[in-house]
Amino acid sequence: MYNKQSLPILQKALDKLAQGFSNLPSFEQEVPDEVEEILMQVAEKMQDNFPYHHPLYAGQMLKPPHEIARLAYMLSMWINPNNHALDGGRASSKMEKEAVAEIALMFGWKEHLGHLTSSGTFANLEALWVAGNIHPKKKIVASELAHYTHERISHVLGIKFQKIACNKSGEMDLKKLEAQLKKGSIGTVVVTMGTTGIGSVDPLPEILELQKKYHFRIHLDAAYGGYFRLNDNLLEATAKKYALMQQADSIVIDPHKHGLQPYGCGCILFKNPEVGRYYKHDSPYTYFSSAELHLGEISLECSRAGAAAVGLWATQKLFPLLRGGSFSKRINSSHNAAIQLYKKIIADKQFIALQQPEIDIVIWARKEKSISEINKTSKDIFEKAASKNLHLALLNYPVRLLPNHWRAIKKDEEYVTCLRSCLMKAEHEDWVDEIWKIVVDCLE
Repeated sequence: MYNKQSLPILQKALDKLAQGFSNLPSFEQEVPDEVEEILMQVAEKMQDNFPYHHPLYAGQMLKPPHEIARLAYMLSMWINPNNHALDGGRASSKMEKEAVAEIALMFGWKEHLGHLTSSGTFANLEALWVAGNIHPKKKIVASELAHYTHERISHVLGIKFQKIACNKSGEMDLKKLEAQLKKGSIGTVVVTMGTTGIGSVDPLPEILELQKKYHFRIHLDAAYGGYFRLNDNLLEATAKKYALMQQADSIVIDPHKHGLQPYGCGCILFKNPEVGRYYKHDSPYTYFSSAELHLGEISLECSRAGAAAVGLWATQKLFPLLRGGSFSKRINSSHNAAIQLYKKIIADKQFIALQQPEIDIVIWARKEKSISEINKTSKDIFEKAASKNLHLALLNYPVRLLPNHWRAIKKDEEYVTCLRSCLMKAEHEDWVDEIWKIVVDCLE
């Protein structure tokens, strides 16, 4: 199930790490006798989980970290660095700056201000906090399918927030957006590069044109879909959106999603390094060990896991963020898997898909005469699939946004419950046939 052959590599790395502190007097902590017994209890309790690591888990956005990230993270735990000030994480702070610069370059930014965060939510909070400082009396808007945290964050920050309706492609409706922009009350537009519900990508090229006319900030929430910038087999319209990401003012991406990292690794990037002035603060004791920039000076969070930076740095050394590289091919595989599953759905007259996937999220349902019947059938397939070790997810989607090929279905409820698959793992490309076989078996 797990690759335990890498553990000797960790032991070698620990021995190498210890050499750096060989000048210190000998000191070792004893391992209490109870540790093994307690760890066995932990292992048993952790069995009460869905098999997130396996390709038959194709439901929520859960993806195991790569072996290199896991090993590097564990190795750093023997130091337990804190990437707030250089006092607590000299090496890991340098690794964070290098890794974040590589992500910024993936988006076309040689100059930037950025750092890692504990999550995409906190990264978005920092982006909207800066936006609120730049336009203190103006609103933040995002599409109705954008992540719910934007509205919550805005309320926390005391900034007015408004949802913009979507069209039947699941994208922000440009006419509805411009109608609000004409009022002059919008300071920032959040553009979602891969909604977490259906994987739709907002129309960035057209929003950039509106920016020239109405002069607002553009923040890209690319927490889920950002790495698809490296994908070379997207739909032409989607590829055009990703090709213009460098024109945004700020970007959030989550390495703990498609970036192969353990949880606790988000990233915020600003195109203009001068926004660092909003972070400026004094500290009575933390920033004196070096004249170099301490990451705590450009972050709202104080203590942050240096281990997250170590894991990310090591992963990006193994998988450089280059189009056509080995990491890019993994992203391609996720998209290929989604397209393969979509083709099976539309080829089988028993099912109906929401739309062709823009990234790696597929939404579909069994075709019925009414929405209420679809809702019942989706839940039934979801439960039967789980009993066969295939784990999908369910999505409640507004009926008014359903595309035209759903028009023959009776609209007797406001929301339709669909089956949803996030085919995040590169291995999913080789498992689509098995996944589909189980889905079809659930109809018997």
